[in-house]
Amino acid sequence: MGKKLQDKLRFRDDFPSTSTEAWEEKIQSDLKGADYQKKLIWRTIEGFSVRPYYRAEDLKSITHLKVHPGEYPWVRSKKDEDNNWYVRQDIDASEDVAGANKQALDVLNRGVESLGFKLDHSKAIKTEDLEALLKDICIPAIQCNFEAGSRSAEIVDFLKDKLKKEDIGSSELKGGVDFKPLDALNRTGRFYESEQHDFDQAAALIRNSEDLNNFSVIEIDGATLHNAGATNVQELGYVLAMGNEYLARLTDRGLTVDQVAPRLRFKLGIGPAYFLEMAKLRAARMLWARIVQAYEPKDESSTRMQIHAETSRWNQTVYDPYVNMLRGTTEAMSAALGGTDSMSVTPYDAPFEKPTGFAQRMSRNTQIILKEEANFDKVVDPAGGSYYIENLTQSIGEHAWKLFQDTENKGGYVETFKGGSLQEQIKDTANKLNMNLAQRKEVLVGVNLYPNANETMESGYDASTLHSGSEKADDAIAGPLKPYRGAEEIEKLRLKTERSTGERPTAFMLTIGDKKMRRARAQFSAGFFAAAGFEIIDNIGFDSVEEGVREATDKGADIVVVCSSDGEYPELAPKAYDQLRDRAIVVVAGYPKDSIEMLREHGLQHFIHVKSNLVETLSQFQKELGIE
Repeated sequence: MGKKLQDKLRFRDDFPSTSTEAWEEKIQSDLKGADYQKKLIWRTIEGFSVRPYYRAEDLKSITHLKVHPGEYPWVRSKKDEDNNWYVRQDIDASEDVAGANKQALDVLNRGVESLGFKLDHSKAIKTEDLEALLKDICIPAIQCNFEAGSRSAEIVDFLKDKLKKEDIGSSELKGGVDFKPLDALNRTGRFYESEQHDFDQAAALIRNSEDLNNFSVIEIDGATLHNAGATNVQELGYVLAMGNEYLARLTDRGLTVDQVAPRLRFKLGIGPAYFLEMAKLRAARMLWARIVQAYEPKDESSTRMQIHAETSRWNQTVYDPYVNMLRGTTEAMSAALGGTDSMSVTPYDAPFEKPTGFAQRMSRNTQIILKEEANFDKVVDPAGGSYYIENLTQSIGEHAWKLFQDTENKGGYVETFKGGSLQEQIKDTANKLNMNLAQRKEVLVGVNLYPNANETMESGYDASTLHSGSEKADDAIAGPLKPYRGAEEIEKLRLKTERSTGERPTAFMLTIGDKKMRRARAQFSAGFFAAAGFEIIDNIGFDSVEEGVREATDKGADIVVVCSSDGEYPELAPKAYDQLRDRAIVVVAGYPKDSIEMLREHGLQHFIHVKSNLVETLSQFQKELGIE
């Protein structure tokens, strides 16, 4: 580029910098007196505030910006050339190993690079079954993972023998098993066998796999916490505590940190908070490196965190299930951009059936598109340097580190879990999320917002599909966590309506008065009642209450929702109530503060608005309509 052209393209002269003070002054002017904190500051459920914008000056206190990708503490990725990850597909091999092998061979020809075999660990695993499972699979070419839980030692013994028989180098075996006694504690309230036995077994597993350089044997499962309702900070803080528990217990048993740390793999749940999830993975690598470094490893590579990401099950829905594909896509993007090592995209139909071939295909193709078409695997740490994401990384890291330290001060993960404070904390968060869903502050499209009123659950679905429960063991030493789906309570309401005898209840929108307000409130009310499976009759508008009442009566409406403006309700709502009170439940859309007492004195008792609890309110309507 010539000097003359350079002189013409001095964009900084054309666009002079603007100070933070000038930005703030402009914002305050545009707010016209509105509260800055309430309007523009986002208070996350993780417990920290997110500002509406960030500038270069906000990066000055962030120390991890001084490192490059591929450098300790790995916050910017363990890699320095690309952002590649293993595309993993999980396969149920608990009953039909031959069928699982056939499926594995098929998906390996369709872009899958990592297999996750789910095995039945309630019984001994036969050598001949494992041989049949891996028949014709080229082990050095892929990553092999086995979900065998307490049977993991049997898998490792088999694999070592197989490598020897087939003259495959031990370093060519990639993947891992998922021996995870702390997750057994999380899910059932007890260890596999006992606390002493399980940690002894973990130590033996590590010694037995010492020559398997690229194979992990212990899994630290944060997805269980995520699917129980934990925030990103809680999930990260507690998986760090679990990881440290293994380091402490196993080094006490004579192992070195360089033997233990490379054999640990972290499984993290990835939810819908797009940028927060990226930041969580970046912060996770940084904090884990700090923890491992405290054990003084001889090899810096021991401080690297292995991460397997699994897209969320918590926000999957049974109704409008294809939306689950969209959820899985954004979550997969977060995991990829955050720098995961491998990833599973949960099939969209996982909440209500054994995933079909179509669902599994969509799951793997989600990742393949991100690689082959969107090139997400080409750029290392694409979020690096972003004012926003770097600050999120710092905030999540600080809060997760504090939670980790609090857990250590209570004696570590096991003692904290036995004491019950961990379960209570996550339960409190789950209750907040449930309330946010009920008040539609948290949105699940197709369930509590924009439901398809004409959709019904297929008759083949079992009602138990709509309820997840903990698996508390009879000899539990503590109360377990309860993985669940956020949509469960609302979906149960809808199923109750569908399975009631007689015709579906009808909610009729009596739209009248101010055109803007009646349309907005009719749309709100239609979505509100559709969430419980009620039939919706919407209307453009009526010229009089009498006209609307006649139409509602002709349609046989069970519920009539008066949709108008607050100023018109004192006149219109009582008229509608007087004419309908013996034939239908009359509801006012909104909460007209100035006339609420007058309307109640007239007999109107039902008001639905943005602060209404969806579950409680719809349950009450079902009860009044005789739906039990």
